[in-house]
Amino acid sequence: MIRFEDVSVTYEGAARPAVRGVDFEVPEGELVLLVGPSGTGKSTVLNSVSGLVPHFTGGTLRGRVTVAGRDTRTHRPRELADVVGTVGQDPLAHFVTDTVEDELAYGMESLGIAPAVMRRRVEETLDLLGLAELRDRAIATLSGGQRQRVAIGSVLTPHPAVLVLDEPTSALDPAAAEEVLAVLQRLVHDLGTTVLLAEHRLERVVQYADRVVLLPGDGAAPVCGTPAEVMAVSPVCPPVVELGRLAGWSPLPMTVRDARRRATAAGLRERLAGRVPEQRSTADHAVGHAAGHPAGHAVGHAVGHAAPLAEVRSLAVRRGRVDALCGVDLTVAPGETVALMGRNGAGKSTLLGALVGLVEPGSGTVRVGGAVPHRTRPRDLVRLVGLVPQEPRDLLYADTVGAECAAADRDAGAAPGTCRGLVSGLLPGVADGTHPRDLSEGQRLALALAVVLTARPPLLLLDEPTRGLDYAAKARLVGVLRGLAADGHAIVLATHDVELAAELAHRVVLLAEGEVIADGPTDDIVVSSPSFAPQVTKILAPERWLTVAQVREALA
Repeated sequence: MIRFEDVSVTYEGAARPAVRGVDFEVPEGELVLLVGPSGTGKSTVLNSVSGLVPHFTGGTLRGRVTVAGRDTRTHRPRELADVVGTVGQDPLAHFVTDTVEDELAYGMESLGIAPAVMRRRVEETLDLLGLAELRDRAIATLSGGQRQRVAIGSVLTPHPAVLVLDEPTSALDPAAAEEVLAVLQRLVHDLGTTVLLAEHRLERVVQYADRVVLLPGDGAAPVCGTPAEVMAVSPVCPPVVELGRLAGWSPLPMTVRDARRRATAAGLRERLAGRVPEQRSTADHAVGHAAGHPAGHAVGHAVGHAAPLAEVRSLAVRRGRVDALCGVDLTVAPGETVALMGRNGAGKSTLLGALVGLVEPGSGTVRVGGAVPHRTRPRDLVRLVGLVPQEPRDLLYADTVGAECAAADRDAGAAPGTCRGLVSGLLPGVADGTHPRDLSEGQRLALALAVVLTARPPLLLLDEPTRGLDYAAKARLVGVLRGLAADGHAIVLATHDVELAAELAHRVVLLAEGEVIADGPTDDIVVSSPSFAPQVTKILAPERWLTVAQVREALA
């Protein structure tokens, strides 16, 4: 169905090709997963299937890409639209209409599909993706994860033979991600749809793939094979595979179920018996949780001598007809890392917006460093709190990475080179002359984080900070954030990445329908949650192991 024949793509002004020597085939009715470190050209490969490369992005394409027999060099994207449905990393760039239902219908209207057929397919897609309650909602009012589902739905309704998806679960909560992947699997198995997708959160998708294609980067040829074959040599792998490597299992497990069986049969549980995972704690305070508080009003208390950096009391926010937050209480102390988790639309981003002054409370109070955020001048607020939003491009306005860094140093009153040093730590190998729009989604996120960190605000807020990051980039991010917490900075991150929460957070706050339903130490919350437990916890339950690093330390 899709054939790459010795494909190389070089963008104008680039010193070397974005991808080189790509040669593989995606058979009809298979789900093929594209993996590799950030910046190795995964998005370029995907965009070449729909004809966006080179007709929209520019650059020089050598070799040949064919889809259902059509050469993408001679067929522009509109001439492939009846065959290929594409969802990129940025759902906002995908939308044409204002409401959910109209967006689901738009692609079919463009292809001239009969109204009766359109109506039926819209209803089917609303049900498939759990969007029925959002059908009349304005897209601008949706959460990032809800927008992601709408974007996927809008390419499903025309029933394309090929689906190309770039990080389709990156903004989705675990349950919604499972629903989307189940839909994709059904399309592949029942309808013979061909799916090519790139995803950094391999723990979610690798078990669904028929085959995996690894782009190693540095000009090396792609590696193709079964998931087990490629994961055995891949520099990026999910925790279940990393645990298998640590334990010396062969073949490597691809699913939690396989790993649980192996952990028992191969004696890993016996080796860990009697050992206790090292507990994560902050340097100068202990974290208590709300035993005895009613659901929806749980509150984390900082115990110790340090005054809290952020206090939220009885916060309520209403957006149109929706109660985005209802009676939320939250206290964040210096040195503490708090993960906000919950379904898409639970109110996580709204709570971050209130802490940084972008959202005015309907009732209740918000204080950061003693100041009321929405009443504080931005130039003063930036010294107290910094936010890295879901869309990092919102913070980037200069023409080059170097200019962006210089502007961040000036705005923060920092020594020249401060921001550049942070970029080099988070994003090695990116030149000063690179335009931010030429960076991958994960690279833009790292640049935006460096811009915010330049001012070293006592309170740092991050909204889906690992979206678009590979495992190595995530490890670098975790190292930076741990260093900030050790220096006394408070960190609040809204995330669907259960592995990040397990690795980094001292405390997890679960939100549902705008209310806090649980608040406590990370292991207390995630071990008891089927949805938010990391892979290692699921494998070794009921023991409270959270990460491969904990297991490695115990075995050492």
